[in-house]
Amino acid sequence: MYTFIEETDMNAYDEYIKANGGQYIQCSRWQKVKTTWKCTYYSGFEGEKRVLAVLVMERDLPAAGKIWYAPAGPVCDLENDALLEEFTAFMKELVKKNGITAFIMDPDVPLRINGERKEDGHKLHKRLLSLGYILNPSIENYTYKQPVQLFIPLLDENGNTLEAQKILKKCDKGVRYSIRIGEQRGLVAKSFTCADVDSDSSIMEDFMGVMRDTSERDSFVERNGDYCAKLLREFDTCSDLKLVYYDKELDRKLQSERLEKKAEALSQLEGAHEKKARQLHEIIDSVDKQTEHFEKRIAEAEEFTKENRICVAGGLSIYYGDMGSCLFGGTRNVLRNETRSSHYLNYLRLCESIKRGCKIHDLGYVIVKTPVPDDDGTLGELVPADNFKGIYDFKKSFSADYHEFVGEYVLVGNKLKYYAYSKLMPTAKKVKINLIRKLR
Repeated sequence: MYTFIEETDMNAYDEYIKANGGQYIQCSRWQKVKTTWKCTYYSGFEGEKRVLAVLVMERDLPAAGKIWYAPAGPVCDLENDALLEEFTAFMKELVKKNGITAFIMDPDVPLRINGERKEDGHKLHKRLLSLGYILNPSIENYTYKQPVQLFIPLLDENGNTLEAQKILKKCDKGVRYSIRIGEQRGLVAKSFTCADVDSDSSIMEDFMGVMRDTSERDSFVERNGDYCAKLLREFDTCSDLKLVYYDKELDRKLQSERLEKKAEALSQLEGAHEKKARQLHEIIDSVDKQTEHFEKRIAEAEEFTKENRICVAGGLSIYYGDMGSCLFGGTRNVLRNETRSSHYLNYLRLCESIKRGCKIHDLGYVIVKTPVPDDDGTLGELVPADNFKGIYDFKKSFSADYHEFVGEYVLVGNKLKYYAYSKLMPTAKKVKINLIRKLR
């Protein structure tokens, strides 16, 4: 019923990916970023109608042989049993013909959203097992993606785009406060393109300073500047590097305006009636509190004596198809609490997704612990790792939905080599992390 080919028409392939909910990690540009992998694209047809598209990435590893990985699995109707069966048969034939150790895919089909069971994920699990796939239950040796993501829907129940302020009403009260005070405390933001980064090396240096502080604080290893620049370059028209700065002069100007407001209130106190006096005292007390915070910010920024603007937060995002994806982001250790720069940055990224017409704002993943299997053999509850609990709480505070996906499914071509791969993967990751940290 279906035919499958190695794709050569990449424009048609990308159009299908975009039109059918595919992601940037599945498009033809991705091979220019993941240059250590060999990338091959396949499409499936029913007659002349394209019904499936998949990127297959290959890596040849010592002792483990050739591993094939399809990020987010094939883009197709995964509820079409006949299509899934014939695609699997096609992949089994390719795995055998090419001597592949294992073909791995991790479809973006949820088992649970905000803890609520989703039947589609459980049905897909059962179907994949019947076709010869096995579930990888060990999160620590997953190939690339964590099986969780936090999404903010950008459309209402009628399919209309939501305004950022309406989304904020669903967020924690502290989030709304933190965003509001950002600009009141001297924060300014600027977006940069690949051309900007190429012409001014200090832009990427500022961003990497943000990422180093964040990675050391939360115990993960950040990508290097060359990789981030490559992402901006390959996704030039649909990427954005947004940096948030603390501007000392702006903060001083705002403080001067507040003090003028206080002086005016003091001048009106004499002879004011009781209600008016209370209002004036509220203004005076508010300015006094804001002055305390201002003095803390100035004192904390003293070490940056030569800089009027200090980069305090940054984020790299890609807007592809229906989704705006926050790839990397974080804050410097300086002025974090006094400016709430992380909240301000993420609000701006949300606004950018809305502006670009996205339907979903992807706040990214959190690293999770390997779960206890569920009764039907699916992945059990996916709980954030201890060092990512704070990041999880932060993302959830934006009223994001916590998606727990089905995980990695594997067609094993060589049992012995796949066993070696599954055992070596965690060790290889730890060695890589330790090496990067030593080389810093």
